[in-house]
Amino acid sequence: MPPLKLPRLTKLEMQIMEALWSLGPSSIREIQEAFPERNRPAYTTIQTTVYRLEDKKALRRVKKIGNAHIFEAVVSRHAAQGRLIDELLGLFGGRTQPVMSHLIESGKLTLDDVQEAEKTLRRMSKKEAPK
Repeated sequence: MPPLKLPRLTKLEMQIMEALWSLGPSSIREIQEAFPERNRPAYTTIQTTVYRLEDKKALRRVKKIGNAHIFEAVVSRHAAQGRLIDELLGLFGGRTQPVMSHLIESGKLTLDDVQEAEKTLRRMSKKEAPK
């Protein structure tokens, strides 16, 4: 069976997915209430976007309690973030250097982040080393 193709997600869709990843299975009202009160999208906006995510197979209905449907994420946070990062790198022809330079210059990449990345690189190169 071929791997599930990850859907492209908008900013609001990612925010809704983030709420589901954090809260677990939730109703539309619970998802809406996960947004900060200031700039909180309307219930109908969240509802429409949740149904769109359902069509994209990023989430699914798991049960119904009274009139409320309960939804859960189908796409993992890791997979969705990976898709976004791959799309971003695609804008730079797959080159990571411009992205890394920007992160460093903007102060968003710390020495701790670099050390964590080095650990991951070492771990990955050990997995790939011939045995």
